[in-house]
Amino acid sequence: MTEPRVVIIGAGVVGAALADELSRRGRTDVTVVDQGPLPATGGSSSHAPGLVFQTNPSKAMTEMARYTVEKFSALDVDGQPCFLQVGGLEVATTPERLAELHRRRGWLASWGVEARVVDADECVRLHPLVARERVLGGLHIPTDGLAKAVLAVEAQLRAARERGVRTLGGHEVLDIRSRTDADTGEQHVTSVVTDHGEIPADIVVCCAGIWGPKVARMVGMELPLTPLGHQLAWTGEVPALAGQAEEAVRPILRHQDADLYYRDHYGRLGIGSYGHRPMPVSADDILPMKEAEEMPSVLRFTEDDFAEAWTETQSLLPATKEAGIAEGINGLFSFTTDGMPLLGESARTKGFWVAEAVWVTHSAGVGRAMAEWLVDGYSSTFDLHECDVNRFEEHQLAPEYVLARDCRNFVEVYDIIHPHQPTAEPRPLRTSPFYERQRELGAVFLEANGWERPQWYTANENLPYVPEVPVPGDWAARHWSPVVGAEARATREGVALYDMTALKRLEVTGRGAAAFLQRMTTSNVDKSVGSVTYTLMLDHGGTVRSDITVARLARDRYQIGANGSVDLDWLTRHLPADGTVQVRDITAGTCCIGLWGPKAPDVLQPLADRDFSNASLKYFRAQRAHIGAVPVTAMRLSYVGERGWELYTGADLGLKLWDTLWEAGRRAGIIAAGRGAFNSLRLEKGYRAFGTDMTYEHDPYEAGVGFAVRMDKGDFVGRAALQRRVEAGEPRRRLACLTADDPAGVVMGKEPVYAGDTPVGYVTSASFGHTIGKAIAYAWLPAELAVPGRAVDIGYFDRRVRATVTAEPLFDPEMKRLRG
Repeated sequence: MTEPRVVIIGAGVVGAALADELSRRGRTDVTVVDQGPLPATGGSSSHAPGLVFQTNPSKAMTEMARYTVEKFSALDVDGQPCFLQVGGLEVATTPERLAELHRRRGWLASWGVEARVVDADECVRLHPLVARERVLGGLHIPTDGLAKAVLAVEAQLRAARERGVRTLGGHEVLDIRSRTDADTGEQHVTSVVTDHGEIPADIVVCCAGIWGPKVARMVGMELPLTPLGHQLAWTGEVPALAGQAEEAVRPILRHQDADLYYRDHYGRLGIGSYGHRPMPVSADDILPMKEAEEMPSVLRFTEDDFAEAWTETQSLLPATKEAGIAEGINGLFSFTTDGMPLLGESARTKGFWVAEAVWVTHSAGVGRAMAEWLVDGYSSTFDLHECDVNRFEEHQLAPEYVLARDCRNFVEVYDIIHPHQPTAEPRPLRTSPFYERQRELGAVFLEANGWERPQWYTANENLPYVPEVPVPGDWAARHWSPVVGAEARATREGVALYDMTALKRLEVTGRGAAAFLQRMTTSNVDKSVGSVTYTLMLDHGGTVRSDITVARLARDRYQIGANGSVDLDWLTRHLPADGTVQVRDITAGTCCIGLWGPKAPDVLQPLADRDFSNASLKYFRAQRAHIGAVPVTAMRLSYVGERGWELYTGADLGLKLWDTLWEAGRRAGIIAAGRGAFNSLRLEKGYRAFGTDMTYEHDPYEAGVGFAVRMDKGDFVGRAALQRRVEAGEPRRRLACLTADDPAGVVMGKEPVYAGDTPVGYVTSASFGHTIGKAIAYAWLPAELAVPGRAVDIGYFDRRVRATVTAEPLFDPEMKRLRG
């Protein structure tokens, strides 16, 4: 097979890392182009302060940062190191921040990075310029440090060139050409046009950073990325640092309560600030190389915006008062709507890939991930589900939305963000047909993919269960109410309506639909009309890409309950070229109510023109029916562990469906219930949530969903790789159910799990089980520890929560409630 010709646009830290990693894997027909001179090309890498803090709530981001540290630590250019491992120190000046540092330390323990929370005296010992009276404590990460970005670019490009990669500085990209496939109508890249000529290409990877949106539009792709100015100033010589011969001897320092960071530079300090107003710039307005005063990514320093940062700096680091500010810049960096990178192939143009919104901190990790993806079809090192460029809904690509969210993420970059903290703006965007009724019931809304989704309803504050609901600790009690527990109890004992509209719904049609879905999923979905199947989609490495429900509604029509836009993209990419299968997103035109609880049949059956008894509509079966005047597709499913149905209808009839069920349910004491209750109930039943409990890095057997795999059904995507995993032996880790007796021991997810003093795993999902009366946490543990009865500890802020591995499911293990 002929090696594909790869052109990488952008020779900053990301493009250089990708060229190096590709050539390490034997791909040498690679050309790197950049409009600027190599290795300082004039983009963000050329002015980046180089602070590498590995702490991140995302496991993948921490692991990519750790790889960057490890790789850069081994690189040098003519004896000059590419990484100065001086450590990192984050200081707290408020009790809230000190608590947050304990939480952040927990992330690092979960993801395998050494760190410790230290007292104020130790902060001063580590960084003697810090005013002792200003700080309460700090988080010290010994392996953090300073990346010498331009040197790292040079080192990696040199290594790539030695393996045959071609690097071209001073080549401005003017266009990307493509051809249309005569059989499929798909667009395929063919070349990159520069001001020095055309470069043939089978694969083009955009690593253009702040110019990324401009380059992507050459193939009709919109990137939700905004370059924003970020202030970086340098003091004059600090007398207390006079004579410092080494570039950096103190840890890089973050003062997140004031949106500030600091780094050594011989006898001076660099000061970075995120505390100023957002300064967005259009990628189209960034000056060309020859017109920029210093470099295109550097704008003039606006002193007034830095005034507050300078005042706070002199308070935290009094020695800087004698130094003053000598110079500064407003440097451009990339921000996205959710704060995550943009990685992957365009859905519009085959062969056009992006690796965008990546800072120096994660650059080498992203380079490796992208190289694995391009060579092997997936990354075996990093879980990239949060980073896929095709994860966005259409509204999330609207310029107004992108600008608002990117600016908000700049403002919040150092804020303490609660896991349930709702997006502030722009809202509301997507509302279900039930929205006005939910508002009348006092719904407290959080957001899910732009949808307003009730978390609980204040109308339920008078439920008799409310006084009995235990109150969790402070952190878990935020964006929470005892009504959550009351709604869970009411569902178990009566009947509740749940708005399930935010669930992504796809329709697969055509004479080849059954064969296509057999190929794409792990279960047998070529069953009778009316069947509903819980199944998985795997990647080519045999790990879980998604868990979905597949309902066969006609011989050539299926409805899929999916996890998001990435599922739609994955299915679309694998469609047969003969046009026998079509996939479309039907979410916006439809809606869904979950009607669940032991009294659900009492509400539904009198309204229906079809039999909904156990004998007629069994568990995991679907049928068309009319509920009053409303046509519905009813699926006998329940992710809360109670008998009931998912009821689907058109968005135009959704309000009528709600009102019909609500009026009929009054005698049964029907309530509307929110996502808080849903999460508690699903954990009692042990139902997994993709993206939280299992991701691209987990296979079905270790995740506890091996029952959804039918290895004997024939070939499917990922089967061969999964078979190799099976032949390699029992899984070395498992997703385990933990319970704790202490209601104040309700955790939130991502906390470390300890066996003694050793971190051995991490929590995925957690809630209080209001039926079983215990705090529940699911966690990844070594297989030998994932044994019922085993005692472990969960690290929760600055304390430990004692927990026990427990057999699952915790509720109705014989499935009598669901099937009865």
